[in-house]
Amino acid sequence: MKTYEFELKFRLPGTSRDPELFVERLAEAGCTDALVGIGQSGRIAFHFSRGSKSAFEAILSAVKNIKKAIPEAVLIEAAPDLVGLSDIADILGYSRQNIRKLMMNNLVSFPAPIHEGKTMLWHLSSILIWIKESNRYEIDERLVDVASTNMQLNIAKETAHLDASIQKQFLAGI
Repeated sequence: MKTYEFELKFRLPGTSRDPELFVERLAEAGCTDALVGIGQSGRIAFHFSRGSKSAFEAILSAVKNIKKAIPEAVLIEAAPDLVGLSDIADILGYSRQNIRKLMMNNLVSFPAPIHEGKTMLWHLSSILIWIKESNRYEIDERLVDVASTNMQLNIAKETAHLDASIQKQFLAGI
């Protein structure tokens, strides 16, 4: 069994409800391996350090535990997933300048961002897999598994907003 670290952020039902009310229910539901953050009104965040056979199993069980304790909670984001250059540097323990140089020196093969603008964003798993495959740095396989699983979870959550017929037409055009 491996230990996986990840964060889950949820919107709480009814912004006037005190998130402290949920803390005991969360412990009873199996969230004793998480630090709970309740600093933002109407939100609750969890930093898990969960033992499991796979990142998928760890993250899925955490989501189920939270939904058992707070059925009306809505998942906002699973992290790490969406990252900028500074986030990538922090996660890997390198400077932002080092990661930017790596990107600029490998523009053809460096993963394309999912958002390009003043701030560029990538799925962390794309960056980690590229770094691993190009033998740039040692990458913890658990981090790759967590980032890949979180990307799938975040994308799956967002596809619930899609019109199936429009999605089919878009995918046919790609």
